[in-house]
Amino acid sequence: MTGLSDLPAFVSDLAGWGLLGLMLCAAAEKLVPIVPSYGVLIVLGMFVVPDFAALPWALAATTAGSTLGSLIWYAAGRWFGPQRGEALVQRAGRYLSLRVEKYRQLTGSYHRNQFWITVSSQVIPLVRVYMAFPAGVVAIPLTCFTTATFVGALAWNAPFLVLGYGLRESHVDPSTAASTAIIGIVVVEVMFALAFRFIRGRA
Repeated sequence: MTGLSDLPAFVSDLAGWGLLGLMLCAAAEKLVPIVPSYGVLIVLGMFVVPDFAALPWALAATTAGSTLGSLIWYAAGRWFGPQRGEALVQRAGRYLSLRVEKYRQLTGSYHRNQFWITVSSQVIPLVRVYMAFPAGVVAIPLTCFTTATFVGALAWNAPFLVLGYGLRESHVDPSTAASTAIIGIVVVEVMFALAFRFIRGRA
């Protein structure tokens, strides 16, 4: 990814709407995960955040958007409920690479440590998109879910948004920027995956 033109048209259009646009971009990424979230966040950091003073506001906006997207999935889970929710996964889970067995495992994990499972789920690729659905199915408290999702989304969004902004300010050439971004993504994902396994093991 080297620019806003590499994002889906509706995302690049939203990016021009200021903080509201950033929030909607993050929400759209949760609802229509066509492009990996880290790609969206890095590009937003590189091409949309105007200066360092705007970075905290951009982080707040994207975190709020990520939380909003998860709340929509959560609401869908509450509406479908346990039986219809599992039937939906059986029919459409393959489109999100979500097998029924994995869905049952994720749903069962919410019966142990709801807050930290929600936080850690927000920092794992793919899992962060659909984990809100089983949270809604088992009806974990809305306040707990919203708070934990915001914390997890903040932990996920911050490094990629800052990485994108830092790459732009460093004035490196595109090939070096791409290599640096890939290394950064791998490092962050490994750290988050280890944290997720540790938390699940203690839950």
